[in-house]
Amino acid sequence: MLSYPEIDPVAIALGPFKVHWYGLMYVVGFVAAWWLGCRRAARIGLTRDDVSDLLFYAAVGVVGGGRLGYALFYGLDQWLGDPLWVFKVWDGGMSFHGGLIGVLVAALLFARRKGLAFFTLTDFVAPLVPVGLGAGRIGNFINHELPGRVTDLPWGMPFPGYGPEPRHPSSLYEALLEGVVLFVILWWVSAQPRRRGLVSGLFLICYGAFRFSVEFVRLPDPQLGFIALGWMTMGMLLSLPMILFGILLVVWSRRQPVDGKL
Repeated sequence: MLSYPEIDPVAIALGPFKVHWYGLMYVVGFVAAWWLGCRRAARIGLTRDDVSDLLFYAAVGVVGGGRLGYALFYGLDQWLGDPLWVFKVWDGGMSFHGGLIGVLVAALLFARRKGLAFFTLTDFVAPLVPVGLGAGRIGNFINHELPGRVTDLPWGMPFPGYGPEPRHPSSLYEALLEGVVLFVILWWVSAQPRRRGLVSGLFLICYGAFRFSVEFVRLPDPQLGFIALGWMTMGMLLSLPMILFGILLVVWSRRQPVDGKL
């Protein structure tokens, strides 16, 4: 059994002003996406300023979609009881699946503005996302969020506030799969000439499969519990359409033109 590392969730405190590690992880994700995007921007006819604009669109989509998605999927009763609660982002609560929808809407608007094919743009964006996902999961770990289920594996660790039993470090599993592994897959595939939509489809399939798998060792959200079949969580349920649509997109991409390597 390992010990849970004692890391203060507050990275910087200057009087009443506090900067949390979780918030800094968002900064890491967007800075990394900007840097990686600038390296490849010219290949789809974008400039560095265009990448900055795209990330602004994406940031609005992530925050707006993530918060609305959390309220709809995980906190509907609370939202109905207090309609203004959805604006209290400082209380926590963001949904990846909601953030994904927000980013797709932002990408659609940006693609129309720039005259780009939608899936050319999403193929460009997809490899930029995993670094932020991985950083965000590390932020969850530092913030004592997303506790795992009890395990007897040697790397299990007691989770703060959940007793002395060793638990899966599920947020670190997600950081590895959604961050490192997903980045390697998408960056490598997108570096080759491939048909439009393939990278986007692979993103949906891989993320959905990784998230679905980790949910087996992650505690379900306490306000929801298991929502189907006695073992299915909301994260699993939301990941299934991603996997299905990703498969359909990969099949569809076989009839699309070949985009150059990104």
